[in-house]
Amino acid sequence: MRKFARSNKIQDRLHQLVPGGAHTYARGADQYPEGMAPILVRGHGARVWDRDGNEYVEYGMGLRSVTLGHGYAPVVEAVARTIADGVSFSRPTELELLAAQDFLDLVPGADMVKFAKNGSDATTAAVRLARAVTGRETVAVCNQPFFSVDDWFIGTTDMNAGIPTVSTVSFRYNDLGSLAEVLESEQVACVVLEQATALAEPQPGFLEGVRGLCNRHGALLVFDEMITGFRWAAGGAQQVYGVRPDLSCWGKAMGNGFPVSALAGKREYMELGGLRTDADRVFLLSTTHGPETASLAAFRAVVHAYRTTDPVARMEAAGRRLADGVNAIAAALGIADHLQVVGRPSCLIFLTKDPDGNPSQPYRTLFLQELLERGVLGQSFVTSAAHTDADIDHTIDACHDAATVYRKALESGTVEGLLRGRPVAPALRRTAAPRRLPDGAGR
Repeated sequence: MRKFARSNKIQDRLHQLVPGGAHTYARGADQYPEGMAPILVRGHGARVWDRDGNEYVEYGMGLRSVTLGHGYAPVVEAVARTIADGVSFSRPTELELLAAQDFLDLVPGADMVKFAKNGSDATTAAVRLARAVTGRETVAVCNQPFFSVDDWFIGTTDMNAGIPTVSTVSFRYNDLGSLAEVLESEQVACVVLEQATALAEPQPGFLEGVRGLCNRHGALLVFDEMITGFRWAAGGAQQVYGVRPDLSCWGKAMGNGFPVSALAGKREYMELGGLRTDADRVFLLSTTHGPETASLAAFRAVVHAYRTTDPVARMEAAGRRLADGVNAIAAALGIADHLQVVGRPSCLIFLTKDPDGNPSQPYRTLFLQELLERGVLGQSFVTSAAHTDADIDHTIDACHDAATVYRKALESGTVEGLLRGRPVAPALRRTAAPRRLPDGAGR
C-alpha cells in the first residue's frame, strides 16, 4: 500500500485555511478516496509526483487545461523570456496584438477577441453582451455539466445557496424540439452550449438547426469551447463541425496550464464593448491581469506547437490505445457491462456501474483507489500529447489489477471489505454530506 501521510497532513491543514481544502471544487479531497488525495509537488510530461514521493501517470491534466504536457519546454521558455521584461503594465503591449492575431487566425469565424483569466469571465461576458444586444434577460443553456461559477448558471445547480432567482432555462442536447419549445415560450437573449462532449456528438443537422432557431427567434448563439478548444482541434469544435456562432468562449488548454481565457465573436456585437459605437456601452471584460505577459506568451507558444506539430493526433492515438486496452481487459474478465472506457479518444472517461448496471459512486471510488495504489491518478482518462506508449502500458497494467478487484466487488455485490473509507461525492452538491468533515478537522 502506498503511503499518503505527508499529503494527508498538508490536506488537513488546507481544510483549516481554504474552504473545501482546495481552490477548485473538482480538485477537492472529496473527489478522491479518503486518505488518498495526493498533494502534488511537480510534474513532467504526463507524470506527476506527490509530497510522499509517489509517482503517477496523470489523466485529466489540470482539468483538461494541459494538452502538451507538464513543463512543456517551448511554453516554459517563451514565458521565461517574456516575463524577464515585465509582466504587467499600465498600457497595452505589442504582445496583446500578436496574441489576438494568432487567435483570430485559428478561429476564422471570429472577428474580434478579448482575453481574460478564467472561463467564467468569458461566458458571463457573453451573457452580458447578449442581454445588451437583445434587450432580453433569459438565458437558455444546454443540459450539460458546467458553464460558469457566476449566478446565472450556478443558480441552476444544487449548490445554489446565496444566489437569487435566475432567469436561466434549459434544453436538451441533440433535441431541436426542446430548444424550439424554449425559444417559443421565452424571450431568450442567448443560447449557450458545448457543440460536443466526451460522450455526445452532434447528430446530423443539430448544430445547424440550433443556428437556424437562434436566427429565427433573435437569440445570440454562444458556443462554449473551454474543453473542445485545442482538444477537438486548434480552432475548436466549430472548426470540426463548421457552424459559426455569434460568440464563443475559450480557456483551459489555450495556455497549456497558464491562466488565459477568451471571448471571441462577430464584430457587430463585440464593438459594443469598445469605442466605435453610438449605442450604450457594454462592460464587456476589464481585468487587471487579463493582458499580463506570461499567459499571452504561453498562448502564443501553444499556437506555435499546434501549427508545427499535431498534438490532437497524439492525444487521440494515446486515447484509442488506452480505451482499447482497458475495454479488452474488462471483456476478458466478464465485466464489460460494468466497467467501460468511453468517449472521444482525446477526452475519455470511465464508466463504473454496480451489479445491477447502475452508475455507482462506491464502485467508482473503488476503481480510483486501486488505480492510485498502482500509480495512476485521474478522475478520467483524458490524455495529453505527452502520454507515451510507456505511460499507456503502465495504465493498462494498472487497470488489469484494478479491474480484478472490481470484479470481486461485483461478485460479492458490495464494495464493503474492499473500499477503504467513504465514497466520493458529486462536486456540486447541496450539503457537505456525505463527505462532511468533523468540526475542527485540520487543526
